[in-house]
Amino acid sequence: MAEKEKRALGRGIKALLNNIEKDIATDAGKQAVVQELANTIATILLSQIEVNPWQPRSEFDATALAELAESLKTHGLIQPITVRRLHEGAYQLISGERRFRASALAGLTEVPAYIRLANDQEMLEMALVENIQRAELNPIEVAISYKRLMDECSFTHEQLAQRVGKERSTVSNTMRLLKLPPELQLGVKKSLITMGHARALVGVDDIAVQLSLYHETVKNALTVRRLEELIRSHTEPKPKTAAPKKDNLTVEHKKVQSDLSHKFGTKVQFKQGDDGKGQITIHYADGTDLNRLLDLL
Repeated sequence: MAEKEKRALGRGIKALLNNIEKDIATDAGKQAVVQELANTIATILLSQIEVNPWQPRSEFDATALAELAESLKTHGLIQPITVRRLHEGAYQLISGERRFRASALAGLTEVPAYIRLANDQEMLEMALVENIQRAELNPIEVAISYKRLMDECSFTHEQLAQRVGKERSTVSNTMRLLKLPPELQLGVKKSLITMGHARALVGVDDIAVQLSLYHETVKNALTVRRLEELIRSHTEPKPKTAAPKKDNLTVEHKKVQSDLSHKFGTKVQFKQGDDGKGQITIHYADGTDLNRLLDLL
């Protein structure tokens, strides 16, 4: 266990936490420790983290959790959770319970996390704001830092904009990137798509359409303008047709339908008659998308 913890936390941060009492003996020492922890992502065993008993949110949508868990199996956890150190080898969750639960559901044994100390609020705020202003962060890292300031320092969008010296709309648009599926967030981090592409895709409600357009953008190096044209073609109102018949799908069928949509990165539909017979329909955007699907199949 000791060797696993050493591997998970890393030599530098493990030494920092092991000597925490000595390091924070002075205000200057504590400030240095908070600065280091605020900008360091540790990997912590799920078994070492306990849920905050005072967490106000207790209801989590089972389907949404299952969908996130499926994505985590492929892409891992992009946005770290935040924990408070209780003592060596024990932490309490501060924010990210939905991500924590989905990680457990996905069978992950460890997760990336930011570690906080008790009573470090003011110093944490200073450390995060300083990091945002000086570091060469990608848009997802900036969005994560903004969200930490809002979640952990109880800022409004207006207060956050004032603290970081940005327009409120800039802060809001950046934070919206965290609504993208993990695969798209990873694409932004790796510069496979630009901030402009991401802002266009975040406005698409259908995750299958999002993924399909993302793959097409990366494969064909689409400009932001061309991507926006494709999004409009997908979202423009269609002529009204007769109301579809109510499906006979069970919860299990709907779960499989959702899993396949994530796997293929496009819309997948099940249809089933009263006699149990049915069909599966896999949608594709164009010839390129069809070839991608055929490769997967």
